[in-house]
Order: sequence, then structure tokens, then C-alpha cells
Amino acid sequence: MFRLNLEDFPTARTVTYLNSASISLMPKPAIDSMVEFQRKIASGGTIGFDEEAETQALEGARNEAASLFDAHSEEVAILSSATIGICSFAWSLNLKRGANVVSTDADFPSVVYPWMRLSQEKGLKVRLARNHDGVVDEDELEKLVDDHTAVVSISHVEYGTGQRFDLCWLSELAHSHGALLMVDATQSAGLMPVDVHRDGMDALVASGYKGLLGPFGVAIFYLKRELVEKLEPPLVGWRSTPDPYNLNATELTFAGDARKFEYSTMDYAAPVGLAESMRYLAKIGHRKVTDHVLSVTEKFIDTVRNNHKIPDVTTLTPEDESAHASIASFRFKGRNQSAVAAELVKRRVIVSQRFNGVRFSFHAYNTEEDLLRANRTLQEILAK
Repeated sequence: MFRLNLEDFPTARTVTYLNSASISLMPKPAIDSMVEFQRKIASGGTIGFDEEAETQALEGARNEAASLFDAHSEEVAILSSATIGICSFAWSLNLKRGANVVSTDADFPSVVYPWMRLSQEKGLKVRLARNHDGVVDEDELEKLVDDHTAVVSISHVEYGTGQRFDLCWLSELAHSHGALLMVDATQSAGLMPVDVHRDGMDALVASGYKGLLGPFGVAIFYLKRELVEKLEPPLVGWRSTPDPYNLNATELTFAGDARKFEYSTMDYAAPVGLAESMRYLAKIGHRKVTDHVLSVTEKFIDTVRNNHKIPDVTTLTPEDESAHASIASFRFKGRNQSAVAAELVKRRVIVSQRFNGVRFSFHAYNTEEDLLRANRTLQEILAK
């Protein structure tokens, strides 16, 4: 039986919070760690945060991320956002004219836009598999990948419908054509199992503020060891070097691992909070979190789909459990989807509107009582 101390998530006790795909609630221990860290710096400056402490500020998050993804710590950089990670990867590749990059038109824009911007300089082609009600046919995606494909850039779990791709299949698809695989795991990290070596990923990014239960302002960037050794970062600064406080402006020498992509100061409280959030998930047990989230997602899909008082509903999320994760998206015929979502929020069932549908998304702090209340509230709204 899955048990969680809901005292660590006070908001989850006052509203039905089903919006982790937008922003997850942070556990109280992680919030407290950030507040205390920031308080010490704000009140004491370098008294409690000297050069050595700043140099080590990202190590907690780095080590927790390496453990979570079964990576080596030397393959992990801690950045301010997933978008920075994708951009850094894209510009470090030095791709040539005539190459193409494959993604989907259902993906989050930041997974695609860097390649579109790069195409303006390099003459690349960006190929997007078309979605059907937010879901991409894997056969259509596969047809776009050929021997001129340089990168497949895609989300593990799509933000709109929760479609989950098989990472091993994606890596085999990319590598069979000599392409690299860049995965945005923002909607799956902390929720679904991800093993970068087993799954054959070349690069991965994950924002902290969704499945990882962390804050804004911090993200994980994984880069396979062979690529760490080969690629040079397009953005550089004092933290890109082997010894950041050497401060030698006459010579640029990169760190010998993924730290060379960490180019500047940042909100150091954010990686402190993220490290604590990832420890929190690890204490619960990653397998338990995954099983719980899949269970409540599946139950909610079945409850809504089989409720005869909710007629004319289209389930946008793939039915196969292996093809979805923590997101359940629906479209209600003849209804303004934004208005339905807004009314749910007004009644303290917190959701989002995406892909002309209503998106419910779950995490460890959600209970079966949440599902019942959301279903009952949705039924009342649609009865009007």
C-alpha cells in the first residue's frame, strides 16, 4: 500500500491538485532547505558561502541526478533550464547543411525551436511528425528518420496528452541511421523509470519543477561520456573551467566533464531544493512512485470514460498503459474546453487546458479521494 505523509504537501490537503504536468507541489523538506540556504546567504554573504561552498553548490543535485538516471556524475551538468541544455547541445554539434532533425508537432516548443533557429544558420531541415488529437503515430515518426538525420529530439512523455514513447525504440531508431537521440524527460523524470545507459540516450534534459518535485530555475543536463569528451560548449564562463576560482582570464581551459556546460552563477538555492526533492523521492522509492502514479492515472481514465453521466467524451491519452504516464487528457464534445478547465479550477480542482482538451496530471501526493472529487466535480460541471 502506497503511503505518503501529506503533511509535507499542505496544499494537497486543501485543494484537489491535479496539475503536476504544469508545476508540481514541492515537499516541505525541500522548501525548508531552500529557504534556509537563501537566508544564510542573504544575511551572511560569504560568511557561510565562501569560494569552496560556491564551487560545490551543484554537487548535491548532480549526484542525485546521476543516481536517478543511472548515469556517471561526470556526465551530468546542472543548468538553469532544460531549454539551455537543448540549446547547448544543439549548438555544440556543428551540424552541416543538408542534415535533418526529427521531432513532432505535438512536442513542447522548446524541444523543437532550437533546431529551427539553428536551421536558419546551417541550412538544416526540421521534420515534424504530425499529431492526431495530440498523439503521434510511431510509424509516421519512423518514416521521417533517414541516413541524413543528425538528431532525433523528442520528449519522453508529451506534455499535452501524456503519450509516452519507448526510449529503447527511439534510441534504436536514431542509432540505426547514425543519428543522436536527445530526450526531454521533463514530464517523466521522477515519475517513470529512465536509465540513460540501458535506454541508449545520447543526451537528456529534465526541468526540476514537474515530476522531480523541485523548484523553477534548475534543470538536469545529461550527456553521454563520449560526447562530453568530444563536444565543446557554445556558452562559456568562469564555471566552465576545471578550477572556477582560478580566475585566469588569459587562458580558456574546459573542465574535463559535463561541468564545462555550467558556465555561470545561478540561483544556487534552486539546485539545493532540487537535490532535497530527489532525495525525498528516493526515500519513498522510485518504483513505488511509478506504480502509484500509473495506478491513479489508469483509474481516473477508466472512471471518466465509463461514467454514463459524462457523455461524448474523447480520451486523448493513449489507452495502452505502456504508452502513457501521469497525464490523463480528455475532450468533451460540444464544450468549450478552456471554460471547463477554468470551472474546475474555480471549484478547486486544479487542472490545465492543453491541445483543445482538459489535462489532469498526477503525482505521489494524489489519492483516490482526489480522483473521486475530480470525477464528481467534472460531472456536475458538464451537467449544466
